[in-house]
Amino acid sequence: MDFLYTFFAIIIVATVTGLIRSAPFLVFGGKKELPNYVQYLGYALPPAIMVILVVYCLRNIEISAFPFGLAEIISVVLIIIIQTTKKNTFLSILIGTTIYMVLIRTVFPV
Repeated sequence: MDFLYTFFAIIIVATVTGLIRSAPFLVFGGKKELPNYVQYLGYALPPAIMVILVVYCLRNIEISAFPFGLAEIISVVLIIIIQTTKKNTFLSILIGTTIYMVLIRTVFPV
C-alpha cells in the first residue's frame, strides 16, 4: 500500500509540476507578442526579487553584539565587487557563499 501511495503521489506531483512549468509556453507561446504587463514584469521582477532575497538573508544581523554583522557585510561587499567587475552571477554566488561560510566558521564563530 505504501508503495502505491508513494508512486501515485510522485506521478501527480510530476504531472502538476510539468503543467505549471509549461503553462507560460502554452499561453504566451508561438509568434504572439507578449502583453505589455508581462514584459514589464519580466523587466521589474528580477531586481525586486533580488532585493527581497538580500533583505531576507540579512534580516537577523545582530549589530549590537560581536561580530556586529561583519561576516555578512564583508560577504555582501565582496559579492557587489565581484558582480560589478566580472558580471558573473554564478561566480558571485559561489565566492560570496564560500567566504561567508569560512568567516562564520573560522574568523567570527558564534
